[in-house]
Formats: sequence, C-alpha cells, structure tokens
Amino acid sequence: MTQLSNRISTRKLGNSGLEVSSIGLGCMGMSFSYGPPKDTKEMISLLHAAVERGVTFFDTAEVYGPFSNEELLGEALAPFRDQVVIATKFGFDLVEGFDPRKGSPGLNSRPEHIKAAVEGSLKRLKVDVIDLLYQHRVDPAVPIEDVAGAVKELIAAGKVKHFGLSEAGAQTIRRAHAVQPVAALQSEYSLWTRKPEDEVIPTLEELGIGFVPYSPLGKGFLTGKMDGSTTFDSSDFRSMLPRFTPEALKANQVLIDLLTTIAEDKQATPAQIALAWLLAQKPWIVPIPGTTKLNRLEENLGADSIVLSADDLRGIDRAAAAITVQGTRYPERLEKMTGL
Repeated sequence: MTQLSNRISTRKLGNSGLEVSSIGLGCMGMSFSYGPPKDTKEMISLLHAAVERGVTFFDTAEVYGPFSNEELLGEALAPFRDQVVIATKFGFDLVEGFDPRKGSPGLNSRPEHIKAAVEGSLKRLKVDVIDLLYQHRVDPAVPIEDVAGAVKELIAAGKVKHFGLSEAGAQTIRRAHAVQPVAALQSEYSLWTRKPEDEVIPTLEELGIGFVPYSPLGKGFLTGKMDGSTTFDSSDFRSMLPRFTPEALKANQVLIDLLTTIAEDKQATPAQIALAWLLAQKPWIVPIPGTTKLNRLEENLGADSIVLSADDLRGIDRAAAAITVQGTRYPERLEKMTGL
C-alpha cells in the first residue's frame, strides 16, 4: 500500500481561487446512511487525524443526521478553523424528528428557506461564514436563477464565501453561473459512474468550475472488499441500491479485477488506483472519499502520491470501456433527483 509522503498536495477548484487538499473527506457516513451513527469521540479523533495529515477540505450537509453531522464538524474543527474549508448543503425540508429511514424529505430551495438553512448551519458549524455552500439537489419548483440570487445575497452579506451545486446538469450549471459564479459542482463520479464525462465535465472546464466527486470509491465497492456474499444492514442505505444486490456485486467484480491488476503493478491498493485515476482526469478535480477508520483515511490519502502515466490511463480506459456496470446508481425515485 502506498503510504503518505508527509502531507498531501493542494488543488484549486476551478477559477474560484478556493484552494483545498487534493483529497477531501466526506463526512456523511460518520452520522448518516452507512449504518448507525458512529461514536462522537472516535469521529472527532479521526477528523483531527485528517487535519494532521494535511486534509483541509471537509464535506457535510444539514440533512446528514439530520443536523448532527454539522454539529460534529463544528465541534471537531473549531480548533482548526483558519486551516480548513468546510462545505455544507441546503435544499431539503427538514423538521425536528425527521427520520431519513422512513423516506426522503421534500426538496425546498425557496430563497427564504435557503437563508434560514444557512443560519442553522452557521450555528451548528460554529462559524461566522460558510466556505462553500451547495444546493444539495436541484429543486424543479424554484428557478435556479432565484437560488443563485439568494446565495449571491448571502455572499454579499458575508455569510457565505463560495456557491456550489450538487448533481446539477449542464444547462442548470450555466444558468446558475450566469447569476452567481459557481465555484464547484459536486456529483457522483468514479470508474463505475462516468456519466459526468458526457456533458458536465466539458461544461465545468469551459466555465472554470471545480469538480468534487462524491462516492469516488463507488460507496465502498471500488475498495475491493465486497463480493456477491456481502450483505448490508437495513440502516445502511446501500441495502436499497440496485448496484448492491448480490447479483450486481458479483457481476461487477470484473471492475475490481481490473483495479487489482493495476494496483499490484503500482504496489498500491484498488482504492488508491481508483482515486489516482480521478486525480489524473483534471487538475481541478478533488474527490471526497468518506471513511470512519484511520487506516482507510491513510490509504485514501496515499493516492495523492501515485502517478498514473498516459499509458496507464489509456489502458484503464480501454479495459473499463469493455465492462458494462450492472445496476443503476439509485432507485428510480432518487435517480429522478439527479442531473436536472
């Protein structure tokens, strides 16, 4: 396994001037979606370890918990406030007592709701200004120009520094960017989810917008630690995803075989190759793998020092093009909320 060489490098998210570590840390799983919430003290220790290893980019959202993930980051990162960039998200109707296991909250990106959500996030994160504020999912009921305008006002008021979108399509990105420059788009992107390459990545390159791939390790699949016998607890949202049925996990092992072959040649792990592949796509791509374990954090950060040559990348692309990934990313009701 390729180990850390001191601290990891940094990258700029497009033309925004926002500079962050080349690999960030997705924090959702510490509180939400991947089984029961983890121990707070252990997660604070992990967040501190990430800062010590050079991670400066941390991703959360009000819906993670809901609310508890922002509170966790607020407590853990308070001593390092001037060293880190915290990204959070708005866009859902959340009420006290909401239980994400019993259904999805409704979308809400009305300007007045955005401003109320930001006030809550500022308090929970224990900050005076949000570094990067994403719209979590595009709300078809609210023109994106109104959303961008609301964030523009929050930036003018000194409550937000940078505006981001999540899972938005190319035309939505263009319309939002015309009102308030978009610093970053966050969407799923990995060796087994490559749709952003069609329209989104060329649009980001044209407009000078950074790209933050979430689930860059395919929600854990690309680590090579799953097979057709892997099962998930009902509190783990992968239990309802088509790609994580036993049949799909078995069919998709061919992708792991590819990563393992390359990893052995580079004295690395499949996860590190998957992340290094993303880093090699564009200099303004910053993946945010999530983890709750120190050894996995160190493994992921080790990808920063892996160099894939042009021949390596061509070989990966050729081999990957021959593989048909089985199963959709999300059930239909959730897939409808992406790429608008």
